[in-house]
Amino acid sequence: MILAKVVGTVVTTISHPDYKNRRLLVVQPLGLEDEAPDTDFIALDNTHAGIGDTVLVNREGNGARQVLQNPNACVISVIVGIVDSVYLEE
Repeated sequence: MILAKVVGTVVTTISHPDYKNRRLLVVQPLGLEDEAPDTDFIALDNTHAGIGDTVLVNREGNGARQVLQNPNACVISVIVGIVDSVYLEE
C-alpha cells in the first residue's frame, strides 16, 4: 500500500472494458521529507477521490483485482481509501 496525493485526472475517449464507469486518476506517492519522491502513476479510482485528496493506493496486481472483484481485470493500481489525516511520531 502506498500513501499518495491525487494530482490530476485522465480523460479517455476509448478505454478498456475493465475501466468502464471508473475514473483514472494521476497520483503522486508521498514520502518523508528527506526521501526522493517517486514518479507519478495512474490508479483506478474506487472511492470517489478528487484532486488534492490524500489516498491509499493498492499497487499490486492481484490485490487490485480482488478489490475490483474481477480476477481477470487488467489493472495494477487501485485507490482503496481516502486518508483524513496522517500522524508521524519521531
